[in-house]
Amino acid sequence: MPLESSKSKKTVPAGVWTKCEKCEQIIFNKELEENFKICPKCGAHFRLNARERLAQLADPKSFKEFGEDVLPADALGFVDIQPYSARLSESRKKTGQNDACLTGDVSIEAHPLVIAILDFEFMGGSMGSVVGERITLAIERALKKRLPLLVISSSGGARMQESILSLMQMAKTSSALRRLHEAKLPFISLLTDPTTGGVTASFAMLGDIILAEPKALIAFAGPRVIEQTLRQQLPEGFQLSEFLLEHGMLDAIVERRDLRKYLGQLLEHFEA
Repeated sequence: MPLESSKSKKTVPAGVWTKCEKCEQIIFNKELEENFKICPKCGAHFRLNARERLAQLADPKSFKEFGEDVLPADALGFVDIQPYSARLSESRKKTGQNDACLTGDVSIEAHPLVIAILDFEFMGGSMGSVVGERITLAIERALKKRLPLLVISSSGGARMQESILSLMQMAKTSSALRRLHEAKLPFISLLTDPTTGGVTASFAMLGDIILAEPKALIAFAGPRVIEQTLRQQLPEGFQLSEFLLEHGMLDAIVERRDLRKYLGQLLEHFEA
């Protein structure tokens, strides 16, 4: 019997399976969605965009967005491989978002709070003027409404296309958080893979409670840069959330499937 030709072989439709980058397990997409986008074999936490994260954590129909009218501008006329304006346009089409931060009023386990979520799919979740302004708006709203603040970070750091305007957001958000602290309102910071650069060096590490997902990369500079600077080999697992927890920089590591309940318990504690 002749061998079956490659043309007659059945092909698997695109978007049905996903390969885990950690263990190379092939996962049925429906199974992956039902498992909170966690690999059933090795437990790797796949990245979520802002809307996926919101759907997993928020009470149904409780989210009310604000800050969406704050839009990015190419103040410097920045061009690298392509104009910054073109990069913004591409990211808008790809994600359906107009920048890398989603902010709103929400409830989790029936507890009201203000939330801000960085979206790594939008230019690597980089912090430009809009992200800094929306984070600040979320802080000010928490102050006005006397509510807890939850910020979920996933970012490559400062947005280089905005140069010094981006770096200024580190001071801006940190200063606003000082006022939240003085008002004795709780700030919960959740770090997901990756949280790096200027985001790590500002609001992400200023939480009253700092949580992280398992095996999340949390850093300022990349390990190669640090090794070249120090001329030393870094410890195994350096810059992963487990290493940071062991060295006192995190309060807890929480698996994604447990996050909603865990956050609900924290919020209940703050209300007591």
